Amino acid sequence: MLDATTRSGGTVTASPRVAATECAVPASPLSGAGFAARCTRAVRSPYARLSLLLALLAGAAAGVLVFEPQRLLTHGWPPQLGGAAAAVVFAVAYGLCTVAFVPRPLLNLAAGALFGSQVGLAASLAGTVLGAGVAFGLGRVLGQDALRPLLRGRWLKAADGQLSRHGFRSMLAARLFPGVPFWAANYCAAVSRMRWWPFLLATAVGSVPNTAAYAVAGARASAPTSPAFLIAMAGIAVPALLGSVVAWRKRHHLRGR
Repeated sequence: MLDATTRSGGTVTASPRVAATECAVPASPLSGAGFAARCTRAVRSPYARLSLLLALLAGAAAGVLVFEPQRLLTHGWPPQLGGAAAAVVFAVAYGLCTVAFVPRPLLNLAAGALFGSQVGLAASLAGTVLGAGVAFGLGRVLGQDALRPLLRGRWLKAADGQLSRHGFRSMLAARLFPGVPFWAANYCAAVSRMRWWPFLLATAVGSVPNTAAYAVAGARASAPTSPAFLIAMAGIAVPALLGSVVAWRKRHHLRGR
C-alpha cells in the first residue's frame, strides 16, 4: 500500500482505490434505463391498452362516416372487380365494417344485391366470421384486463359466468335470435373467458339463417312479390318476433326472482 506522503518531497499521492472511489459518480435515480422501464410498464398497462382500443374503434367509426360504405347499395360495386376476387374483397370489407359498427343487415342486403343469393351468402358469412374474430381479438388483447375487474354487479357477473361456462350455447343463441347487437356480443365474449373456437363456430353456425334471409331479400329486392322475397322477409320477421317474446318472458322471470 502507498503512503499518503512521499519521503522525498512530502507530495500527497492517493492510492488507486481511493482515487477510483473519488472519481465514481453516483447513479442518477432518473437513469435512462429506469425511465424506459416505467414508460414500457405504462404503455402495457390495462388502461393504456383499453384507451388504445377505444381510439381504434372511434377511428373506425369515423372512417365509416367519411367513406359511407352504404353507397354500395346505390352506386354498385366497382366495375374493375368481378368474380371470385370481388367476393373476397367484399368479405374482407364486410368484416372490417362490422368492427366499425356498420349494421350487418345493411351489409347482407348489399351482398345479395351485388352477388346474388348463394355467393352473397358465402361472402357475408365469411365477413361475419372475420369481423367477429377481429373484434374478439381486439377486445381480448386490449380490453379484457381492464374491464374484468369492473364486473361486480349481479347482472354482469351472471352474464360473464354464462359466457364463460356455456360459451358455444350462449353465443349460438345470441346469433340466432336478433336483439343483441353484433358488436356488443363480440366484445362481451372477449371480456369473458370464452375460448376462441366455440366463439367462432357458434358465430358461423348461428349467423346462417338470418344472413341467408337478408341475402335472399337483397337478391330479390327487384321482385318484392316473388315467393323467395316473401319467404326471406318471413325469415327475418319470425326470429325477431320470437326473440322479443323470449326476452320479454325472461324479463318478467328475472323480476319475480
